[in-house]
Amino acid sequence: MELEDVLNRIESRLKALGLSAHGASLAAKKPDAIRNLQRAVRSGDRRGITTETLAALAPVLQTSAAWLLEGVGDARVQVPVVGRIGAGSEIRPEFEQTPPEGLYEIEVPFPVREDAIAFEVEGESMWPRYDPGDVVICWRQGIDPETLIGREAAVRTSDGKRYLKRLRRGALPGTFDLESHNAEPIRGAPLEWAAGIQAVIRSGQWKRRG
Repeated sequence: MELEDVLNRIESRLKALGLSAHGASLAAKKPDAIRNLQRAVRSGDRRGITTETLAALAPVLQTSAAWLLEGVGDARVQVPVVGRIGAGSEIRPEFEQTPPEGLYEIEVPFPVREDAIAFEVEGESMWPRYDPGDVVICWRQGIDPETLIGREAAVRTSDGKRYLKRLRRGALPGTFDLESHNAEPIRGAPLEWAAGIQAVIRSGQWKRRG
């Protein structure tokens, strides 16, 4: 790790975001972390900066700790939007003609796992929790729907429809009720895939890439 390179990357993000070194350090709850790094570089002190401090700074600087440390990846965290998800609307993925790399990518202001994917919300059945145009982030590797009972989730039913709903157990084993905030529930749906909602970025607050 070259301290000067780390500092250059940190300062480039400060400039891009219009942040001060002091303000960013405070927001990361690491007071004077960047100022101390600047002093270390000027004086030739090789004590460095801890990975814990970089991990705390990364969300404030809207990038990843790996990029701050070694310049790995893009300065901004990007997530592919792999399709649309129905919150009232019925989305059939096979008719979306989505390319393998997704519809487009968005920049997100916080680190995410490498297998993060996103869906753009369509419909109003989950309002006011979700609006059309919001983007929800989840992990590509689905999990057992039973672990998501009572939670909001992205799901794909056995007949190929994709929804954003709250999961409940269905009347029959292996089925689930898909609840909305202001629409009738879908009862007894078998699921092929389900993933918890890890984050939501509101409509108009995300940037499209590609």
